[in-house]
Amino acid sequence: MNVRRRLIPTAALASATVLGLTALTACSSSAADDKDGKLDVVASFYPMQYLAEQIGGDHVSVTNLTEPGQEPHDLDVSAKQRGQLEESDVALYLKGLQPAVDDAIDQSGIKTKVDAASLTSMEKHGTEVGGHADEHDEHKDEHGEEGHEDHGHEHSHEGSDPHIWLDPVRYAEVAEGVGKALQKADPDHAATYEKNTAKLVKKLDGLNKRFEDGLKNTKAAPPKVFITTHAAFGYLAERYGLTEEAISGLDPEGEPSAKRVKDLQKMAKEDGVTTVFYETLVSDETARTLAKDANLKTDVLDPIEGITKKSRGDDYIEVMDSNLQALRKALGAK
Repeated sequence: MNVRRRLIPTAALASATVLGLTALTACSSSAADDKDGKLDVVASFYPMQYLAEQIGGDHVSVTNLTEPGQEPHDLDVSAKQRGQLEESDVALYLKGLQPAVDDAIDQSGIKTKVDAASLTSMEKHGTEVGGHADEHDEHKDEHGEEGHEDHGHEHSHEGSDPHIWLDPVRYAEVAEGVGKALQKADPDHAATYEKNTAKLVKKLDGLNKRFEDGLKNTKAAPPKVFITTHAAFGYLAERYGLTEEAISGLDPEGEPSAKRVKDLQKMAKEDGVTTVFYETLVSDETARTLAKDANLKTDVLDPIEGITKKSRGDDYIEVMDSNLQALRKALGAK
C-alpha cells in the first residue's frame, strides 16, 4: 500500500504529532484499496524491522535497508533504496545511528517519518558506562525518571548513544510510539496495531523481568564489570546495575589506544573480570588479543544490529535471552 500514490481528497488528510513523531499521515480510505492491501514500511535496520513486523503483522510489508550481516553504522543508501523510500508509506529509523539513512529520509517525500530516538530518552555515553545502581535509583526517585547525574539525562538525542533497543524498557517505549504511528498511517487497522503493540510490550516487560532477576545475585561484586568490543551496552548496563567497559567507543570500527588496552588489562585484574565479549558483525581480533594477554575467556554479546546464521537466536527476544545467559555466566550469577 502507498497512501501517497492514491488520489485522496485533502479533507481526508490530517497531520498529527505524537511523542515527537513527524508528519504522520492519516487517511480515511481502506488499506485494502491497493493491490496487496498492506502498508509499505521501510525499516533502517533490524531492531526497527522487528518492531514493524511485530506490530504491523499481516497488514504491513516491511523492507530493511540493512542486509543481514551488514554493519548498519556504515550503511550507504543506494539509488534503488532511495526509490524504495519514495514508494513507501512509512519510514522507521533511529536518527544518529546511520547518517546516510538520516539524509535519505530527510530528502525523501515520504509522509510518515518515525524517528525511534524521539520516542524515548537518550543519554551520552563513553567507553565506561554504569556501575552506579544505588545512585541510579536515587536519581530516579529525585527526578521521576531514569538517568545518571554523571552522564546526564538527554532529551535531545544529538550526539547521544543510539543503542536504545538493548534496554528492553526503552525499547518498549519505542514500540508504543511506533504502534501509534501505524495507527495514524493506517486507521482502518488501528485496532490490530494497538493489540499487537500491547502484546509486544508485554513480551518486552517479561524480558526486562528476566534480566532483573537473572543479574540480581552474582559472584561479581559491584561494579559488576563486563568488557565489550564497542560501547553498545551502556543502556543495558545502567538498567541492571552493571558496568560496561568498552575497548572502543560508540563506533564499532574505532581503534583503541595502547593506553586504553593497558588500562583494561589492569582493570580486569582488579575487578575480577572473567570474560571479554566480542560481536558477530565486527572483527573479534582486538577482543581476542586483549583476552589472551590478560588470560581471560571470550564469549559473544550480540548488539543485535542484524540477525545472521551466527546469531544465537532467530529474533530479538531469543538473542537477548542468549545475551542474558552469557552475562550470567561471565558475572557468576547464582
